[in-house]
Amino acid sequence: MHAKLSPATVQPDLFPHHEAVSQHPAILPPCAQRTIRRAINILEQQLREPGASFTSTSTVRDWLRLQMTLLEREEFTVLWMDNQNRLVAHETLFKGTINSTQVHPREVVKSGLRHNAAAAILAHNHPSGYAEPSDIDRRITQRLKEALTLVDIRLLDHLIVGGMEVVSFAERGWL
Repeated sequence: MHAKLSPATVQPDLFPHHEAVSQHPAILPPCAQRTIRRAINILEQQLREPGASFTSTSTVRDWLRLQMTLLEREEFTVLWMDNQNRLVAHETLFKGTINSTQVHPREVVKSGLRHNAAAAILAHNHPSGYAEPSDIDRRITQRLKEALTLVDIRLLDHLIVGGMEVVSFAERGWL
């Protein structure tokens, strides 16, 4: 049983200057793996608390860094939200290669309907460590926004994780 931590006791920098972060996930010592798993659990609990909504990207960024920074291949994940922007579910829909993944709008829409979602936050990683969105990233985001709009699911953001950097489409005014 884990003690519940208040937001004040959770360090804002979930990745302090620690050499284990730059290592391959299989090389992380067991204590570091347990620490990361506990941090993910704490963030997920906070995201699911009644009234805890995603009004900023900071909590989402921290969660995504923990989930996606060390991935060796591109993965495309969707965070499904309710009407109050609380997390309903998260699902990795597509896995790709070291520099690309195929994203199919039809499958994204099906997943959103299956979770009865009102809103979505898209996320994928760039294993290269370079978080800057490509033209393809921008085009697929627009296609997904249009597809989700047809079934009344709002697209709140698309975040790209590259190393410790996370780029937000919403913050750049692209949504």
